[in-house]
Amino acid sequence: MIKAIIVDDIPQAIDLLKNDLQNYCPEVEVIAEAPSVVSGTKLIKQLQPDVVFLDIELQDGTGFDILEILGDISFKIIFTTASDEHAIKAFRFSAIDYLLKPINPEELQEAVQKCKDSQPDSRENVDLLLDTVKEKTSPRKLALHTLDKIQVTEIRDIIRCESSGNYTTFFFTDKQKLLVTKTLKEYEKLLVEFNFIRVHQSHLINADHIKEYIKTEGGYLVMRDGSHVSVSIRKKPMVMKLLDRL
Repeated sequence: MIKAIIVDDIPQAIDLLKNDLQNYCPEVEVIAEAPSVVSGTKLIKQLQPDVVFLDIELQDGTGFDILEILGDISFKIIFTTASDEHAIKAFRFSAIDYLLKPINPEELQEAVQKCKDSQPDSRENVDLLLDTVKEKTSPRKLALHTLDKIQVTEIRDIIRCESSGNYTTFFFTDKQKLLVTKTLKEYEKLLVEFNFIRVHQSHLINADHIKEYIKTEGGYLVMRDGSHVSVSIRKKPMVMKLLDRL
């Protein structure tokens, strides 16, 4: 069984979530409930759950306050929240799960499945979340989930990303590469505002690291690390416009 704590200051919301878990995720056992930062923090420390369903707005503060107070993080976090665009962006960049209220049963099942398939959240990606929420600006870092760890990286140090089926390989300025357990499409959505461009079905590149464009052999980009990236026929006009602006 997966031991869960629900932290929410609305009793009806707790009842709805408990009912959904019972109906759609019977492998989850709710071992405690809390309405506040103080009680939630105390229960998490005492009971050591596998997952915490954590609302943002609480009686005496926010769910973020609980994460700030706690030392080590040894559980999965799933935020339950109404639409808050800045917070949702922070969740995505820190790779911390969230569910929008009213909670969709299928999304709840997916979130619980992730709990079973992945490692607990780390202090590092929780700190990334807290920094992003506090700054109220665009994130500078991105948390990347691999099969065995979570790596936090500076966005500016990413040269390019390459599709590997349901995985994505990241290439960095220090010549390292990392296989990450999400699709290229998911990272395209996150990184488009940071001057990343999908130039091919299999390639997402950081335009700040383009060295040159070679027109022969079908056309390809040479990146600052020396790698060659194919440009699809459909993407060539967009790439040419981009290069004219650089």
